[in-house]
Amino acid sequence: MHHDNPLHLIAYTDYKSPYAFVATDPIRALTMQYPVSLEWRPYTLRIAEFLGTVEERSERAWRKVRYAYMDARRLANRRGLILKGPRRIYSAQLASIGLLFAQDHGFFDAYHASTFERFWRHDLDIDSIEAMCHHIEALGGSGVAFEAFSRNEGAMRHDAIQQQAEAQGVFGVPTLVFRGELFWGGDRLDLVREAIEGYLLAKVPPRGAAR
Repeated sequence: MHHDNPLHLIAYTDYKSPYAFVATDPIRALTMQYPVSLEWRPYTLRIAEFLGTVEERSERAWRKVRYAYMDARRLANRRGLILKGPRRIYSAQLASIGLLFAQDHGFFDAYHASTFERFWRHDLDIDSIEAMCHHIEALGGSGVAFEAFSRNEGAMRHDAIQQQAEAQGVFGVPTLVFRGELFWGGDRLDLVREAIEGYLLAKVPPRGAAR
């Protein structure tokens, strides 16, 4: 996708990431503060690549996993969000493809909020095509169209976005991209604000300067 707006912000997200969940509203708040256009893109984490498979995980890796959920839960509690530890390791690719489908069909905002909320309440199996079709139908979309999309065009677009993200240097979520610069993690939003403000200030000519 090509965008003429220099204030275009790309946000990579994954519904199975607790940190992506708690960063969603603060990321959206940037669009209220600044004249930026926000584009959400899926980046489906392959858990085994950075934490090892469940069978291969060291005790240190398990400590890291436990800490990550504890930390994310503290952030969720601060915002009144329900974040229950996941019951198993999820792929979430179907949910990522659902993001693209919802964007195409005009119900992205409802899908984005509902998918995060239901998954972290243990109310939605994001790896079940049946559950995801019902989920999309409840939001006003077509489950039949989504199933067809998930097997063909949606899967191809998902993989192309994943490859493009990795070529840019993306490795985790949430990752924001502003003017080609990457910012990983919800705790980097102040740096994103600085980058946006720096760009806006650079565009304002000094007083008295000839335009």
